[in-house]
Amino acid sequence: MNKSHAQPHASRLNSAYSASFAIILAIILAGCAAQTGAVGAKPTPISGGLPAVPAAIAPQMGAGAAGSATNRPPQPLQIPAAPLGPRPKVLIIATGGTIAGAQDQPGTTGAYRAGSLTAEQIIASVPELPRYAEVESEQFSNVASTAITPAQWIALSRRINKVLSERKDLAGIVVTHGTDRLEETAFFLYLTIRSDKPVVVVGAQHPATGLSPDGPINLLGAVRTAASTAAVGKGVMVVMDDRIISARETRKNYQRVGGFSGGDMGLLGVVASSGVEFFFAPVRKHGSQSEFDLAGVDSVLPRVELTFSYPGGTGVTFDTLPVAVVVATTGFTRAEGTSYQSLRRKGVIVATAFPSGDNVTAVGGGEGAPPAGATSATGTTSATGATSATSATGAMGANGGRGGAGGAGATGTAAGNAVDQPPLPPQVTVQHLTPQKARILMMVALTKTHDPRELQKIFLQY
Repeated sequence: MNKSHAQPHASRLNSAYSASFAIILAIILAGCAAQTGAVGAKPTPISGGLPAVPAAIAPQMGAGAAGSATNRPPQPLQIPAAPLGPRPKVLIIATGGTIAGAQDQPGTTGAYRAGSLTAEQIIASVPELPRYAEVESEQFSNVASTAITPAQWIALSRRINKVLSERKDLAGIVVTHGTDRLEETAFFLYLTIRSDKPVVVVGAQHPATGLSPDGPINLLGAVRTAASTAAVGKGVMVVMDDRIISARETRKNYQRVGGFSGGDMGLLGVVASSGVEFFFAPVRKHGSQSEFDLAGVDSVLPRVELTFSYPGGTGVTFDTLPVAVVVATTGFTRAEGTSYQSLRRKGVIVATAFPSGDNVTAVGGGEGAPPAGATSATGTTSATGATSATSATGAMGANGGRGGAGGAGATGTAAGNAVDQPPLPPQVTVQHLTPQKARILMMVALTKTHDPRELQKIFLQY
């Protein structure tokens, strides 16, 4: 490059830079003068520090992000104010359980004591509850659910019926409960609560002080469901893991979060972020349709035993006979059939239920017996399933068949001469109920009748 041309160009650039620097310096000095005012005046401090980061964003930015230039500690998360206007009123009745469990070493996966926290403490752990309902609480008990007895079922049912009849302002009730016996208590309430207002039973699989408690979100879902007008008339429900399950079908399948299900037919809806959504409703009798009034029932329900049939089983014997027996079975062995026939002859009501609770078994021929009017190798059966002939050995019992549980029989001589006996009382067939729930329905139904035929009608209605 020709130096004679480069030097004037460089001079022009230097002059431009100098002029720009002078202008910038003047602007800065003018700004400082405006801030400080007269010479010698003290600077006015910025009263609030730097603008605070919104509280909802602060947790994502680390500790201190929500503070100011003065390093204020992070502010607690502010829950939005409850909506204006009246909100539904929901009563929470606490009974104990894991949802109220506390650990010696909080925040771990270690052991805990069920039923340690009060209803108020549980509610305080869910600050969003006031957004959806005006919540009240009542401490019914504070125990592990394995300590809940039928006497407490009766007392709890009476209390809920009394509150719902007296408190017209209540939208619904939530019962907090341990999960080990939650499905049984919920089904008892399903049968005996004679109101169409929602009653929701809720629990938790992790203790309240655990590493990842599920009780707070379950309780929130339960309150939202109880406060919903869409829940009216749906019967007693269980809300776990944002699922709304009919108490008739609720089952605990696993000892973990998400361990509850409604089987094939029990899921009624979900608790979504937008609200409570129902898609199905129970059709068996419940709520205001229930005929089971416990007002005249003392604290002791009729004794009903629960037994199991199994390969090679020989049946059961009792020192003191119960009023009824529910047998979980897919079919009796011959010895079991004879055993349960003997109980029926002694006046014990026998009901058979499929072990999984999912089967819908035909009613009328006697579980496990040949179809009505058919001929078996050991004799003929009547329409009631009673066998009218004897075997060569003198002991009769229908072969167990899949979906059945043993027919009726008679006794005779070794030569096979029949000995007339009165017909066996009918056996009760359970449709689509787990054996443990069939036992509960039998206990409640026996407060109305001991007639096996009438009991069968009740089992088909509930």
